[in-house]
Amino acid sequence: MHLSVYLSGEIHTDWRDEIAQGAADLPVSFTAPVTDHAASDDCGVAILGAESDKFWHDRKGAGLNAIRTRKGIEEADIVVVRFGEKYKQWNAAFDAGYAAALGKSLIIMHGSDHAHALKEVDAAANAVCETPQQVVDMLRYVIAGTLPG
Repeated sequence: MHLSVYLSGEIHTDWRDEIAQGAADLPVSFTAPVTDHAASDDCGVAILGAESDKFWHDRKGAGLNAIRTRKGIEEADIVVVRFGEKYKQWNAAFDAGYAAALGKSLIIMHGSDHAHALKEVDAAANAVCETPQQVVDMLRYVIAGTLPG
């Protein structure tokens, strides 16, 4: 069994690398949004031209990023959405809702301090965890049926 996994959510820590390294021996391929914050913010104006109004600057970038995000989520077998500690990731919540609407297997990852704020998002998920290692353990279980240890 080969799985395609889309890794959505916060871009300020190396959680994606931790999952990829932990799952290196599994038949899994990973996709993700652009995680270079400046490139993600400025892709629209870099490609389509400058905007004096920040709204249109952001709108151009959001539209281009949405092409990649939609394709990644639509083609994934499993979508992992990480909510970080520092910023409110409205885009991550949107990605989780989109994945749930498409009937994708959904893993939500966040710290316990976000449990109340994300209770509806968590309710839509197949699993909720706190660490990248737990994601790796879930992938290993789904693929091979083996438990950690």
